[in-house]
Amino acid sequence: MGKLKLLAAVIICGLIVACNFTEEIHFNKDGSGKLNIHFDGNEMMAALASMEDSTQQEEVMDSTIVFKDFFKEKADSISKLPLEEQEKLKKLEPFSLHMAMDSKNETLSFDLFSEFKNVSEVNDAFNAFQEASALGPKPGGGGPSADMPSQEPTTQVNYSFSENTFTRTTKIIDEALFSKGLDSLKGSEMFLSGSTYTFKYHFPRRVKNTNVEGATFSMDGKTMIYEVNFLEMMKDPEAFKIRVELEK
Repeated sequence: MGKLKLLAAVIICGLIVACNFTEEIHFNKDGSGKLNIHFDGNEMMAALASMEDSTQQEEVMDSTIVFKDFFKEKADSISKLPLEEQEKLKKLEPFSLHMAMDSKNETLSFDLFSEFKNVSEVNDAFNAFQEASALGPKPGGGGPSADMPSQEPTTQVNYSFSENTFTRTTKIIDEALFSKGLDSLKGSEMFLSGSTYTFKYHFPRRVKNTNVEGATFSMDGKTMIYEVNFLEMMKDPEAFKIRVELEK
């Protein structure tokens, strides 16, 4: 199975099995840091195993794609794409993708990550995760290809960390496409109802207050964890606004 073909399977199998994502950000004192979006695909692997031929060869993979380097290698192919598609791919440049799979033990994980000087540099990281799945594998298998168009994003996530306050907000940027996407989710609500999306933020100082109800904190008060229902977030993303104020 091609590397990014597995990532595409995450989106497909999200319609038949529960999905569990974790959005984790580590902040340094100067506001720089690292973002990581983790997908736990163990349940998905179990579902795929039940659908595939039992005689199929077992696969073990541990691979990392650095998109900035990948796009340099595919520069000729990318230059032939419409300008709009080139701009979409360019948004992936700050990110790297780590994939680990063991078909025998039915384990699978994806981590999309990037370091930043300002957290606004990694706005729309979850869209980037979905964008990566649209690249697809080369014809006949093998590595990924940059020849496939991607789906239009319907929402935009924005991060801000300044003056002792962190915020995460989501805006619907295409109401028509967003509504269409909600319609496509209706047939899978029973399965997605058990899916989760966890926000895990590590700050350089203790959290003073937050608008989030139900969040938990580490013993030192510097890490906030907030788990939400994935389906509810998909249905009303603008309602999930996070604001955290730190002690000075």
